[in-house]
Amino acid sequence: MGQEVFTIGYPNPDLQGVSAKYTEGTINSLTGFQDDIRLYQISIPVQPGNSGGALLDENGNILGIVMAMLDAKTTFKITGSLPQNVNYAVKSVYAQALLDTLPEVVGKLSSAAKTKSDAISNAEKSTVMVVCYD
Repeated sequence: MGQEVFTIGYPNPDLQGVSAKYTEGTINSLTGFQDDIRLYQISIPVQPGNSGGALLDENGNILGIVMAMLDAKTTFKITGSLPQNVNYAVKSVYAQALLDTLPEVVGKLSSAAKTKSDAISNAEKSTVMVVCYD
């Protein structure tokens, strides 16, 4: 709890453009929604386009995968107030099981970066925008 983290993503590409965006924050809780132990609560701002991105520490180690934000409408109905920057990431230990089934991916995982700047650069090179059309 309290660890500084960052992500690279493509939030709201129709409004913000298709260039990768760096966003930083902290791990606010070692558990997620309703104390779910599979999740971290994070302060990184999350918009559509950030989900699925890696949650990284300053050395570029993947701590989790950005997943969701607390739903503002539902929270307001229940509590009478709007949540402010309450977001979640799946812990990497749960994602690792998936990666272990993909030997072509595991063989390409890099070691920790020496500087935060290198970690950001490596993350940007490893992050792609996925677009789905109806």
